[in-house]
Amino acid sequence: MKKLLLCILLFTGFQMAHAQYYKTDTTTRPPQQPKSFDPSKLVIGGSLGLVFGDYTNVDVSPLVGYRFNNYIAAGVNINAQYGNIKYRDFYGNTTSRDQYTIFGGGVWGRVYPIPMLFVHVQPEYNSVSQKTTYYYDGNGNPKTTTYTTNYAVPSLLLGAGYTQAVGGRVGVSFAIMYDVLQDGRSPYQNNLIYRAGVGLGF
Repeated sequence: MKKLLLCILLFTGFQMAHAQYYKTDTTTRPPQQPKSFDPSKLVIGGSLGLVFGDYTNVDVSPLVGYRFNNYIAAGVNINAQYGNIKYRDFYGNTTSRDQYTIFGGGVWGRVYPIPMLFVHVQPEYNSVSQKTTYYYDGNGNPKTTTYTTNYAVPSLLLGAGYTQAVGGRVGVSFAIMYDVLQDGRSPYQNNLIYRAGVGLGF
């Protein structure tokens, strides 16, 4: 009987010691910190376009965003453009000229199915100021007439592109996009949009 009681006490003591060790081990684990903003995941970049001649276009489009993981990045962008288009007759004389300024912005998102390729979506809302000047009347006589128009127009750019790291977190990217909304006053018209840029975090 004494041996049975001794066995029971030893077994109970072992269980209590094991329970106490387990409890102590659990409570001494460091508490998990909630996920917070990581500055190293910031995305900063944009594109700069310069074309001069009878068709002049200056395009400055900065963007900023956040790389949530290896597959998704998103943020906001600003769109600022100036354009000047000259139309000439057979003899090289300028018959009319269109000047426009575009200012607006929106949001953007990218999905990277593989590290170097991405799908890009970018809804925008732009304010357009356009001035058209005619240098001749309907009979071919010199006469300057100017018309000015101001309006706002939405666009939805969809496309895909390629990005390549050039050192550290810096990369260059090339993208082809298209305005799928095709509003009649869209500054992109029915054209493909080619963009190249340098960014941090892409």
